[in-house]
Amino acid sequence: MIEDQEALDLAADWADISQGLKKDLGSQLHGQWIKPIQLGSFCKETGTLDLFLPTEFSANWVADRFADRLSLAWKIARSEVRQVRITVHPRRRAMPELRIGGDAPVPAASATVRTPASIGMSDSLVSGLDPSLIFAEFVSGSANVLAVNAAQRMAALETPQFSPLYLKASTGQGKTHLLHAIGHAYAANRPGARIFYCSAERFMIEFVQAMRQNEMIEFKARLRGFDLLLVDDIQFIIGKASTQEEFLHTIDALLAAGKRLVVAADRAPQALDGVEQRLLSRLSMGLVADIQPADIELRRKILEHRLSRFTSTQVPSDVIEFLARTINRNIRELVGGLNKLIAFAQLTGQPVSLQLAEEQLTDILSANRRRITIDEIQRTVCQFYRVDRTEMASKRRARAVVRPRQVAMYLAKVLTPRSYPEIGRKFGGRDHSTVIHAVRLIEELRTRDADMDGDVRTLLRQLED
Repeated sequence: MIEDQEALDLAADWADISQGLKKDLGSQLHGQWIKPIQLGSFCKETGTLDLFLPTEFSANWVADRFADRLSLAWKIARSEVRQVRITVHPRRRAMPELRIGGDAPVPAASATVRTPASIGMSDSLVSGLDPSLIFAEFVSGSANVLAVNAAQRMAALETPQFSPLYLKASTGQGKTHLLHAIGHAYAANRPGARIFYCSAERFMIEFVQAMRQNEMIEFKARLRGFDLLLVDDIQFIIGKASTQEEFLHTIDALLAAGKRLVVAADRAPQALDGVEQRLLSRLSMGLVADIQPADIELRRKILEHRLSRFTSTQVPSDVIEFLARTINRNIRELVGGLNKLIAFAQLTGQPVSLQLAEEQLTDILSANRRRITIDEIQRTVCQFYRVDRTEMASKRRARAVVRPRQVAMYLAKVLTPRSYPEIGRKFGGRDHSTVIHAVRLIEELRTRDADMDGDVRTLLRQLED
């Protein structure tokens, strides 16, 4: 339990540090170099925190340019951190090199990753897959059902009707999770299959190194010897003519041999800039499965699924609803917000509440919220209940007026960053205690009155669309 809390605490600190670096460096630099960082272990005796990156190239690049900044940020967040060590993830370090010196494309024994027998993969040669990213941990819904079904077909024993599979999704929507899940499921179905996951960045680095060392024949033989090739972030291969040419030949060779190929990108093939038409045609010839941003129902399901890991912490349903509605940009932020909230509650002994969520997740919430105004809320509520707009500020106490006014106050608290006194002033100068009463009343009515809950849900959809 203590180790879980320490891990959650580290994750919460890293979420804050990463968000700060994003503001300083900008989205592009942050997304390319900071976001891929994974937290490692923290040694209390030496004060050393390990930060992992997927490749030697990216680890060296980040260490050269951001080591001092990362170290300072961690020392501010945690005084016990005395130094930060930036290295390649241990699992990635054990991955087989694409370059080989022999004739047969057989991985070295030291490069074999033996996965747990509990998921039926003890005899599979799997390179680069994260053991936690499996289909059982992927929550599906209407936004991603096509991609999930296509991914499962690609991993099945039967030959898929489409190849390659192209997964398209914006940042944090689950395309990388599905890539890893395909690899694990395929290995479970075909013991001994050779499976390789890599980023487009690693593909380019290995390609350049093979050219410099005159090992292109070995490079090609090794790459085309895999039964399943999974390539992530294919958008980063754009603009590299020689790399595109080799990737095109690799696709042709894999498909001709009946092998399977899955690629992922943050945009559709037609939106890739600087891609040769022949490569664009190959990427589009199979199935392009779009993962849409998670809708409110899927976000709820993801939060409930994640909560099953934290049985010792109670999270009220209104907090789940609040997080699902307000953190809507991507799943990574949604899960990160929940982790941070639970970590804070466990480490301080405070119960999880709506107020705690608002206080501790300020940066995440402000980045996700559409700027809905109280005026917009009042106008929408009045149209819905067919009352005059002036009733929002009037002193009338008729039920036909009071209830819509209370609903508008509740929505103002849920959908805007305004304080209770600020909301009260927008409703005819009412006291903050009146607003608190309205918010609590509508929350309580939603739990026992299906009509009220339906009204609020409809209004939320209208305001958030």
